[in-house]
Amino acid sequence: MTSTLKENDGGVKDLYGEDNATEDQLITPWHFSVASGSTLLRDPRYNKGLAFTEIERDAHYLRGLLPPAVYNQDLQEKRVMHNLRQYEVPLHRYTALMDLQVAIKVFLTPEFPYLQERNERLFYKLLIDNVEELLPVVYTPTVGEACQKYGSIYKRPQGLYISLKEKGKILEVLKNWPEKTVQVIVVTDGERILGLGDLGCQGMGIPVGKLSLYTALGGVRPSSCLPITIDVGTNNEKLLNDEFYIGLKQKRATGKEYEELLEEFMSAVKKNYGEKVLVQFEDFANHNAFTLLEKYSSSHLVFNDDIQGTASVVLAGVIASLKLIGGTLADHTFLFLGAGEAGTGIAELIALEISKRTKAPVEETRKKIWLVDSKGLIVSSRLESLQHFKKPWAHEHEPVKTLVDAVKAIKPTVLIGTSGVGKTFTKDVVEAMASFNEKPLIFALSNPTSQSECTAEEAYTWSKGRAIFASGSPFDPVEYEGKVFVPGQGNNAYIFPGLGLGLIMSGAIRVRDEMLLAASEALAAQVSEENYDKGLIYPPFTNIRKISASIAANVAAKAYELGLASHLPRPKDLLKYAESCMYSPGYRSYR
Repeated sequence: MTSTLKENDGGVKDLYGEDNATEDQLITPWHFSVASGSTLLRDPRYNKGLAFTEIERDAHYLRGLLPPAVYNQDLQEKRVMHNLRQYEVPLHRYTALMDLQVAIKVFLTPEFPYLQERNERLFYKLLIDNVEELLPVVYTPTVGEACQKYGSIYKRPQGLYISLKEKGKILEVLKNWPEKTVQVIVVTDGERILGLGDLGCQGMGIPVGKLSLYTALGGVRPSSCLPITIDVGTNNEKLLNDEFYIGLKQKRATGKEYEELLEEFMSAVKKNYGEKVLVQFEDFANHNAFTLLEKYSSSHLVFNDDIQGTASVVLAGVIASLKLIGGTLADHTFLFLGAGEAGTGIAELIALEISKRTKAPVEETRKKIWLVDSKGLIVSSRLESLQHFKKPWAHEHEPVKTLVDAVKAIKPTVLIGTSGVGKTFTKDVVEAMASFNEKPLIFALSNPTSQSECTAEEAYTWSKGRAIFASGSPFDPVEYEGKVFVPGQGNNAYIFPGLGLGLIMSGAIRVRDEMLLAASEALAAQVSEENYDKGLIYPPFTNIRKISASIAANVAAKAYELGLASHLPRPKDLLKYAESCMYSPGYRSYR
């Protein structure tokens, strides 16, 4: 379902005609004056390539600029997918898709193999219709390699770069961005990209990828999405010595210099785009991620996907898994390997959900959750030396140094890995989990695939086919003793697109934990009996647009309940309204 939003609706007015419309509802730059064909072909919003009809080719001076064949969008999609599948290397598919997003390579005829057409709609249709195949290409795990090699594959700007050179004039830089109706900003400083460390300015691949998913999976219009990289330098010596590195060649700024730049950025964003622009912090290092979220959550509409998005999607998986492992949430004991942004974020949201369901204080429900960091089990005797975000998880227990010993001592029913270190769920660890759990629940969440705590095959084999398994990066189905197991993927893409849509359509001015709980519950409710029969605790991504609409409706409902929604009056049917707000990439008729 699509509609063109009015000025006072929950979304931004559809200035560019990005939503589908009937022929008498055209909103194009050529509504009042006719553009030349070459100009039209260069505009990614309106270019349709070979899908321009005979009438359109006459009306817009396209004769001779295109081969005579007329393709519909489905045939274009089929042709591009055919070409993408010829690439055996995932990074080659990634670069081809990014070309597709900004300047699509459509292989029109063998004689014109390099003709490039800028075609935004076809990119998003490809991603929507082939989401399970293309999601690992545009995002994890391939995006990690793309960030590592971003300087080599960089072709054209896809977002805003704000460096220390722009200090004092960030507002001017924001005004250089051509779109004025921005609703979602994804920003990174590149210090902790996935499990790959400090990639500096090359971290831009993350905001670009995330915002592609905001549009494809959540229906947020492309023109309202802005990727930003804050470049304060890098401590990565390899990049500093790389002649092709595209960022500042200096050590990372810290302390006052860093804080002042971020303060200027956040103030400029609010001044330029208003109170309701969503700023998503992405892949900041722990010491900055928690500080920024805490500092700006009371004054801006901010969200940290590594802390809150990961927490919400894992909580959804845990809630859904209760049908398979039995009991209530409060009956289970949780052990984490990793006590950084993701680990502590997930732990806190689980504690909040248990508190909500049992009415027990969150200080009490935290005692069901244990964390292991690089020094071992987090216990009260370590309290003085712990970083502030780890202190709530320091429970009374004797010191334990290794993960396998912690598993044997705590006897958790749920094991969650957010360590960023691969192969840490060893055979001993998984066998220990299986020794006292009929169906051990194991989340190996670290990205990319090389950093996963264990593989799906290892989890199923070492648990003798009894584990319920989910990972951060995708794994293929596994056959064990004649039975096929389909691993789940706890991908944040289940949550943030729908969450963002819900915030936008309700005109929310702040993000609260209750909204994240609402998102988790909506996602868990989408898991069907058919999914459970396969051992899945997440629904298939083929239904992601429906899932995102349900999450958006739940989040918006919570925003209204908390008095944080500014789009009034509240729509009568939030699910239908969410669906009506979603961008659709189908072609429009230009006459």
